[in-house]
Amino acid sequence: MNLDLLPDDCFAHILSLTSPIDACRISLVSSSIRISANSDNVWEKFLPPDYQQILTRLRHPLIFSSKKHLFFRLCNPHLIDGGLKTFSLEKTTGKKQYMLSARELNIAWADNPLFWSWKPFPTSRFVEAVELRTIWWLEIQGKINSGMLSPKTTYECYVIVKFVDRAYGLDFLPSKVTVEIGNVKSEGNVYLRQYESKKQCLETLWYSNRMELVLRSMAFRGIMEERVACKREDGWIEIELGSFYNNGGDNVEVKMSLKEVTGTHLKGGLVVEGIELRPKQQTTANHM
Repeated sequence: MNLDLLPDDCFAHILSLTSPIDACRISLVSSSIRISANSDNVWEKFLPPDYQQILTRLRHPLIFSSKKHLFFRLCNPHLIDGGLKTFSLEKTTGKKQYMLSARELNIAWADNPLFWSWKPFPTSRFVEAVELRTIWWLEIQGKINSGMLSPKTTYECYVIVKFVDRAYGLDFLPSKVTVEIGNVKSEGNVYLRQYESKKQCLETLWYSNRMELVLRSMAFRGIMEERVACKREDGWIEIELGSFYNNGGDNVEVKMSLKEVTGTHLKGGLVVEGIELRPKQQTTANHM
């Protein structure tokens, strides 16, 4: 079938039922198809239904020449809600992504300068992050309404941190990480230590999973999934808190946390930037 023979509005409607990556690929077929594939009618369908309301929450207004231009501008993180969050779109699917700044989190005793220090960090997306000076009760909690997220989507949650040179006491005991939505809860353990590469991170995860099988075979009980801290391309470190499926039917609260409150030893040197929520990556790699 010659796609050039299809009426423009018909072809644009068909494209709007696909995905951003499909529209980009098919626009390479011919110049006439490119016109339809780049039309506002197509790319408005790839934007979130509430994108106009989201634009009003941006700290800095966006200038764009078309809906496609707007889509790709939103694929980069933008500060919203007075700079307390960032918002972006996952470019292959158009799914929503958020990051909650440290100021949006509930961190135990974070307002006490004896325990925590608020300061700017050059590589942070936010005006400030918070550095742990010394404490024995480490507890970080975040929450977001599921209605802000894309429906029918599995999300992964990560706390974004750094370790300063003087960090101490963070990996004596594992920290407990949880994600809870409704009556569904995922739990895991993580040792707060830095790995130099993704390969080392994955090797450690593989080893810890093997050890978990050994422990289970020895009749140990209450073993939770082991998580690891992995270095990102931006220099920060991400720790997976867990994942959840957002059905999108109801507006319910998603609760996320990291805590280590069983040990009475002091710990310090952890920098918290925030908590990031992003759609779970598909197994097939896509390029745009």
